[in-house]
This record gives sequence, C-alpha cells and structure tokens, in this order.
Amino acid sequence: MGSGSFPIDLLLFGMIAAFLVLRLRGILGRKTGFERPAQPDAASSVVPGMGRAGRAARVRQRALARMRAAERGFDPQHFLNGAETAFRMIVGAFAAGDRVTLRPLLSDDTYRSFESAIAAREAAGETQRSEIRGIENLTVEDAALSGNQAAITLRIVSDQVSETLDRDGKPVAGADAVAEITDIWTFERTLNQPDPAWRLSAARSG
Repeated sequence: MGSGSFPIDLLLFGMIAAFLVLRLRGILGRKTGFERPAQPDAASSVVPGMGRAGRAARVRQRALARMRAAERGFDPQHFLNGAETAFRMIVGAFAAGDRVTLRPLLSDDTYRSFESAIAAREAAGETQRSEIRGIENLTVEDAALSGNQAAITLRIVSDQVSETLDRDGKPVAGADAVAEITDIWTFERTLNQPDPAWRLSAARSG
C-alpha cells in the first residue's frame, strides 16, 4: 500500500464503531413506558426560562415536595403503584356494573356520574366488556396542594379491549380488538387523615 493511500480496514472499523455507538445511545435513551415522578430536589430543578413545560414540571415538583412535607408517609412512587391498581379495579368494576367496588374508590360526584352511566346501560339492556392488556405509560401530569387537600392528575396510557354489546350481543361501541387508550385521571385525598385512600375525582380521555 502506498504512503498516499487511506487504510480501508481502519475506515471500516470506524464506520462499525460509529454504528454501535448510535445503536447503544438509542437503546439507553429510550423510555421504558413507566415514568416516575420527578423528585423534588436540587438536581431535578428546572432552569428558569425553559418555557411552559419547564414551568409546569417545576410546579409539579414543588407540589409533590409539599405533600411529602405535609405527610411523612407520602411517597410518589408508592402513590403511582396504588393508582395503577385502582385504575385496573375501576375500569373492571365499571364495565361489570359493580357499584359496591366502585363506591369507595370514587369521590361522591364521580360516583354519581359512573352510577348514572351504568344505570343507563342497564336500562338499554347493554353490557360492556373491558380488558386491560397492559399499562404502557403512567405519569404525573399535574399536582396541587390546597391546605391539606391534595390532588394528583395522571396520564395513563393502556392497551385495552373495550366494547359495548346490545341485548342481542351485537356490538354498539368499541371493538373486539386491542386499542391504545389514553386517560387523564385526577385522584384526591385529604392528607393527615386516618383514611389513606386516594379517590378518583375526575376522569376524561387524553
């Protein structure tokens, strides 16, 4: 090989190395689908001037920090675990028309809305089938503390099979297929009270 030629083997090795670096970066930087709430410490503080998303994240962090200060046992990760369990129970109980299970999981206003929908479905002779196949993402969308009244809003992305059948078993809504559904649910609780339950106070589609 002449002194003026470029070593082809080094070029090939360099291209392979660059490809591996990009692949590794893509894997390590990928979200897992279950995002934990930002911890309220100096390391997670949002730099001023980062825009609306940055300001919203800082408000959430401060609210969660105040909740932890107001009630020593409050832990955001423990809350998320409980919220996922409640989500599964509420979706299943609503589909089954199980008012007994729903009642302690919902606020008064939310329970009245759910009960009214169940009653209307029953009057029409309809049945609903809902099956959660998986929770793809569960994140804190908003958090607020007013006095001892805490509210945490979650964005829940799940894979579900959900359909409503008429009295003859024919589908009138939904489909017998897995679909990605985004729900925005707000849970509320009065801190420093004997009752540890967070109750669903608002629900809407994302």
